Amino acid sequence: MIKTGLEVLVQDGCAPLRGRRVGLLVHPASVDGSLRHAVALLEGDRAVDLRVLLGPQHGLRGETQDNMIEWEGFTDPATGLPVFSLYGEHRRPTAAMLEGIDVLVIDMQDVGARYYTFIWTMLLCLEACAEQGRRVLILDRPNPLGGEAVEGTMLAPEYTSFVGLAPLPMRHGLTMGELARLFKATRNLDVELDVLPMAGWRRAMDFAATGLPWVMPSPNMPTLDTARVYPGGCLLEGTNLSEGRGTTRPFEILGAPFIVPEALCARLEGAQLPGCILRPLFFQPTFHKFAGEVCGGVQVHVTDPAAFRPVATYVAVLAAVRALWPEDFAWRQPPYEYETNKLPIDILAGGLRLREAVDAGTGVWELAATWEQELREFTALAAPFRIYD
Repeated sequence: MIKTGLEVLVQDGCAPLRGRRVGLLVHPASVDGSLRHAVALLEGDRAVDLRVLLGPQHGLRGETQDNMIEWEGFTDPATGLPVFSLYGEHRRPTAAMLEGIDVLVIDMQDVGARYYTFIWTMLLCLEACAEQGRRVLILDRPNPLGGEAVEGTMLAPEYTSFVGLAPLPMRHGLTMGELARLFKATRNLDVELDVLPMAGWRRAMDFAATGLPWVMPSPNMPTLDTARVYPGGCLLEGTNLSEGRGTTRPFEILGAPFIVPEALCARLEGAQLPGCILRPLFFQPTFHKFAGEVCGGVQVHVTDPAAFRPVATYVAVLAAVRALWPEDFAWRQPPYEYETNKLPIDILAGGLRLREAVDAGTGVWELAATWEQELREFTALAAPFRIYD
């Protein structure tokens, strides 16, 4: 089993925090290999002067179910510490939130996709700490998809939103610590940044190889299988198709009342999608899109995580649905993640290219070929900031 940055910190007696007043940004998956939460571990160490807790989207405790559900701060009943929300009135820590601390510790499990907002909360914290003279310590965790593959379109600057505040591909292949180093350099942030690396993690490892327990970092990320499909599955949020919210397998399950599962699977047989099997199914969401309605669709079963291409797979599904049911399929209209003008699919894709290709009937692998040069450029850009291997 590898050791996360949290476990390395505790094993070392929290040495980097001694003599400093500490703020802690965490969510439900901020646990060690024995499922002890970072708040309990640091608050229980007399050498750590823990003053403030902060939480990202879905809450410090992970109780807010859907997207764009804001939450307010409170007093933590277990510790008596103030809890500040970074997904409510404020996305960026205010001076009042950071008052009285010397270092902000960030320990959050990411899932390796550009749209997952915890990385952007981290970026806004880096910016705020640069402005307010606070040190930042990142306790690093695995990229659950591994650290080798990158996939999808890059974010164009004019499509910046809270599901993309900097140019990354849809699947970025970096850890939180590596992203923090990249952000500091590329945005010229004058912030004291330390990253406490994991012990034993290698880029070829996906989460299953780490020996660590999977804890939901957000309510609709229940399993590692969910994380594996998410870089493609999240694109469904930009359509009128159900992304499986309201079922027990969100993002793996998708569909709509107008879809005939067998027809969809037959259409996709020629796409040659590696590392997965698409199984026809029916489902009835209990909430969210089509709540209470019977939907036809597919479940994406990942059979070979190393070969699986989540973005290409879900783009192929969108293209197939668009071709088979053109009068029923639709791109979702704004607002989405506080963007009121641009289409949600364009916000997610980081530009117009993906939507226009699907509308034009462009083959998925022809579209994917257009990503390759920019992915090579991103890989070269990110190389100096990698920590592992």
